[in-house]
Amino acid sequence: MRRVQFTVRHRLMAALLALGLIGLEVEARPAQAQSAPFCQQSQTAIAQKDKLRQAALKGNRDAEKRYKSLIAQHAEGLRKCRRGTWIQNQAIWIRLYPCDTRPGALDAVLDQIVNRGYNQINVEVFYNGRVLLPASNNPTPWPSVLSGKGVDKVDLLAQTIRRGRERGLKVYAWLFTMNFGTSYVRRSDKQQAIARNGLGQTSLTASLVAGLSTEIGLGNPEEAFIDPYSPQARQDYARMVKEVARHKPDGILFDYVRYPRGSGSASVASKVQDLWIYGESSWRTLLQRAMNYKGMEIIQRYLLRGHITADDLREVNQLYPNEKAPPLWQGLNPDRVKSSVPLGKRVTNLQSQLWQLSVAHAAQGVIDFLADAIAPAKNAGIPVGAVFFPEGNATVGQTGFDSRLQPWDRFPSNMEWLPMVYANCGDTSCIMAQVQRVLSFTPRGVQVNPVLAGIWQQPISNRPPLEQQMQALYRTAPKIRSVSHFAFSWQEPGSDRDRKFCQP
Repeated sequence: MRRVQFTVRHRLMAALLALGLIGLEVEARPAQAQSAPFCQQSQTAIAQKDKLRQAALKGNRDAEKRYKSLIAQHAEGLRKCRRGTWIQNQAIWIRLYPCDTRPGALDAVLDQIVNRGYNQINVEVFYNGRVLLPASNNPTPWPSVLSGKGVDKVDLLAQTIRRGRERGLKVYAWLFTMNFGTSYVRRSDKQQAIARNGLGQTSLTASLVAGLSTEIGLGNPEEAFIDPYSPQARQDYARMVKEVARHKPDGILFDYVRYPRGSGSASVASKVQDLWIYGESSWRTLLQRAMNYKGMEIIQRYLLRGHITADDLREVNQLYPNEKAPPLWQGLNPDRVKSSVPLGKRVTNLQSQLWQLSVAHAAQGVIDFLADAIAPAKNAGIPVGAVFFPEGNATVGQTGFDSRLQPWDRFPSNMEWLPMVYANCGDTSCIMAQVQRVLSFTPRGVQVNPVLAGIWQQPISNRPPLEQQMQALYRTAPKIRSVSHFAFSWQEPGSDRDRKFCQP
């Protein structure tokens, strides 16, 4: 397994010291308690801890005692170092596997994370239609990540929280949100909850762009997005969040708070059929936004055909002669459709208003689903955060929108905002432009915790090394105190591969 060296040149050391990225005080302690740049452990300390852990696994009681003592020392050193640095909270995103239930495996992973100077881990608890709960105690509709004889009773989430805290780590649960996974939507009793667009597609049949939570350059056949207006989907998800909250993690982060992103031209929603509002519940809720029967009929015709005509207006007047008012719905400006406006202009105005209604309805579904999703965590007093793409709420051209329709600027201000600043232009300029865009939308008092993608000391996927991104972030937003790095699997690909494919 390749190990990234933590040493840096003296010139970089001086620059980091000036930026406050290295603790200014280093106590006269044994070598294993000292911190390298970014609060990382020295190679000597890493080797000593590895040796003691392996000896403890073989039953050496003295080594076990010394190992626990060293863990405590590193935890205290990590806390002191983070308090004295610019970034006081540095997290890393990680997926656990059944192989991590092997004796010593989880300890080794957590030690590696502490060695790299992280004081928080964001553990993937719900993803690809699976949940990190014991198979023997899983009241959700999703199968457990851990299954099979010998691991069905293991609560890996509880173990991670306990052992992480022993090492000075905060442990957050990271959950996919509107992406429920194929295991859910392929159940005969759940298929009505899947999101649909006006082209007759679901996220199982449309051509989509996968997120970075999949392996670099690959798609994700496990993605399946649900209709956020589905009462069944909301109820099932709330039950799962409540069960995760019962483990009392230090926080819960909600990812995929959005619709899928289409590939190519489908990455822009420019007509109503592009919107994922054709699911049973979303369709019904949109019709209920009408304020009279004429409005309901016009909305339905617009959804079915993507446009309305002057004949439609004449026909709805004949269908509902007792309604003297024109077609009405929430948010409609009645002055634009009153009878004194020429018929052709009325049709144009109505079509514009219908498009705005449809987009607003789609975005409101995301907002409402998130509000229901975070409620069990908030009720349990657990901090929450939302993960989003900086351009997820962007307009495109005169009337188009990013197909993800992720209205993150309307997310609750009492939760952490975690923008995934994943731009890749070969340097940090485009990444920092995303940070600045987010900050320009952020209300006062909202905690913004950028998510950087990369690894230490070398570029990856056309993104500069993490230390370059961190320095650029300091120059751009020196008031930010918390950041996270995607992902542990990128930093330790050998370790991730071995843990993924072993025999537990």
